[in-house]
Parts: sequence; C-alpha cells; structure tokens
Amino acid sequence: MLTRYMLGALASRTGDEMSGPALLVAGLAVTGSPVLASALLAGLTASAAVGGPLLGVLLDRTRRPGRVLGWCLAGYGAGLLVVLAGLGRVPDAVLIGVAVLTGLLGPSLNGGWTAQLPLVVEAGRLPRANALDAMSYNVAGLAGPAIVALIATVAGGEAAVAASVALLAAALPGAWALPLRPHRRERAGAVTAEIAAGFRAIAGGRALRRATVTSMISMAGVALLVVAAPLLGLRLAGDAGYGALLLAVTAGAALMANAVVARVGKAWSRDTMLVVSTLLIGVGTLVAAVAGSFAVAVAGAAAAGVGQGPQLTALLAVRHREAPERVRSQVFTTGASLKITSFAAGSVLAGPLAARSPALALAVGAAVQLLAVAAYGLLSLPRTRRGPEPGATGGAEKDDQAGRVER
Repeated sequence: MLTRYMLGALASRTGDEMSGPALLVAGLAVTGSPVLASALLAGLTASAAVGGPLLGVLLDRTRRPGRVLGWCLAGYGAGLLVVLAGLGRVPDAVLIGVAVLTGLLGPSLNGGWTAQLPLVVEAGRLPRANALDAMSYNVAGLAGPAIVALIATVAGGEAAVAASVALLAAALPGAWALPLRPHRRERAGAVTAEIAAGFRAIAGGRALRRATVTSMISMAGVALLVVAAPLLGLRLAGDAGYGALLLAVTAGAALMANAVVARVGKAWSRDTMLVVSTLLIGVGTLVAAVAGSFAVAVAGAAAAGVGQGPQLTALLAVRHREAPERVRSQVFTTGASLKITSFAAGSVLAGPLAARSPALALAVGAAVQLLAVAAYGLLSLPRTRRGPEPGATGGAEKDDQAGRVER
C-alpha cells in the first residue's frame, strides 16, 4: 500500500511542480505576452491560500479521502487543459480566472496526500514513511522544472502542459486506492466553524505553532534564494542558466539528506531537526551571498539543500504528531497554503533586492532564516499561565526520539 501511495504522490507532486512553469512557457510561446504568462502563473499559485483550508475541511469530513483527492487531480488537470485550449482564443481575463479557480485545488496535490499517510501505514512505521514522503517532494521539485525545460525545448510549451496533465492522470489510481477511514466522522457544523477549528489547532499547541511559524518565515527566505540564483549564476559564471544549476544542486542535496534521515534518523528529535536544518539553510544561503567563485556558490547551494530536506521531513513529522485527528487534513492543507503564501511574499521582496544585487538578496535571505530560528526560540519559551494550551494534543511537549507517533 505504501508503494502505491508513494507512486501516486510522486506523480501528483511532479505534475504540480511542472504545471506552473509549463503554463508560463506555454503562455509566452502562444501569445508572446510575458504579462499574461506571469499573470497565469500568479493566478495558479495565489488562490492556493484560499483553497487549502476549504479542501482540508472536505477531506476531514469524508470517509473516502482518496476519492476527493482523485476528483481534485481531475479538476486541476482539466483546468490546465482549458487554459491551454483558450490561449490566444479567449480573453485574457477569462484565462486568468480559470487559472485562479484551478489553483484552488493545488494544496490537494501535496499536503492533501500527506494528511492521509496514517491511513496507509501503522503508527510504528510512520516516521520512516514520513521521511520517504518528504523525499517525494524533493524529487518532484528537482524533476518537475527539468522535465518542463526538456519537453519545452524539444516539443514546445503546449506539450509541457500536456505532460503535466498526464502525470496528474497517472496519480489517479493511487488516489482512488487510498484506504477508507475506519469510521465516518461526525460533521462539526458550518464550514467556517471547521476552518476556524483548523486554524485554532495550528495556533493552539506550542509545537505545531512554532513549527508552522518557523517554516513560513524560512520559506520566505528560500524565495530570496530562488529568485537570486539566476542572477548569481550570471555574475559568477556569465550565464543565468548556471543559476538553475545551483537550484538543481540544492534540490539534489535535499533529496540525499532526506535519504539519510530515512535510514538513520529515527532517533533524532524532529523538533530539534527543524531548527538545526533551518539554521543550515541560512548558513548555505550566506555562503552563496559571499561567494567569489561559482564553486563556492555551489557549496553554499548544497549546504542549503542539506538543510531544506530534513526541514521538510521534520515539519511533516511534527504535523503528524500534533495534528488533532478531527482536523488532520486541514492542518496539512492549510499549512501548505501558508507556506505558498509566504513564498509569494518573499518573492515580492526578492525582486527589487536581486535586481540591485544578488548578493544583497541572498544576505537578506540568510537573515530571514536567522529570524525563523529566533521565532522558534521565542515560541519555545514557557508560558506563565497554568493549564494546557488550547488545541494542544498532549504530545506537544514530547520528543519523538524513539520514532513513536504521539497523540
């Protein structure tokens, strides 16, 4: 069952990673308008902040979460095809609107899968399965843009969009085969009340709150690294394409680091791993900022990747450990939405900074990682009042050093 889950999740996430760049390339190729192309990409990603909580409620309410994920995959793929078919034929505003509606389903392609992992494996195997699940994010992040670049070069941007849809379709059997929940959950009332309950769960328990805030701040810093990388490659190696190589090094290092965690990381505290890996991302980003040669920049990118991989593994493990069962899917899909939003905010900051100096943007990115570590420390301070925190799950202050899933 885990193998089928991993194949489906990997296909879904790779298709998702391909969809944005493919739509960007196709929009530019068909219409020749960089404004429309960037607007389509923005529409596809921005609406995820709204879609995450709503999808989480839907997944938490159903006994058949795999069917919901399957329909989301189909809807996302259909939306991409509608945009592709309308390029150059229908008004730009209509296409952007379709992209926005399609993007509402985006969180289901990532966090929506991860929330169902406890249905696939028993509690004792969850830490290793979680590390493998995190690796699928790394593989998708590495392979998705590379596949788009290859297909777009050989067959054009429209073929790249079609390939993205094909991967989403390939994930459908895995989604459809996900196990049923043991029992149907009682509906908690209005959707707005359930969304509020999901946010309270994230904000209420200390471990989940600090993990969410730390990852959000860190993701804004990662955006600075991503935006600055092409300009850094241009400055150090004379070609912006070398910046894509730096990002590939980061993704590859993240994948290898997670492979190590999957094999020997069971005894490591996921809470400690989260903060240490965030610090390592900052160190790697700072090394890239001060790099005087491309080789040093590669070393910095690799160090950042070694931090990014275990950071994601630790974040997902904390969510699995702390999320109340009734709102589990909301915790994952809302958390994914918050990270996407944070990345978008970091990208807005990164543009003018990188245009002025890629080194400056990277230095700010490193500082943002330190800010994330500081936020973790502040949110770890004990509260003066007595009694459990709202939304705490009893395991909030425990470690998972034995690889045990705490409730």
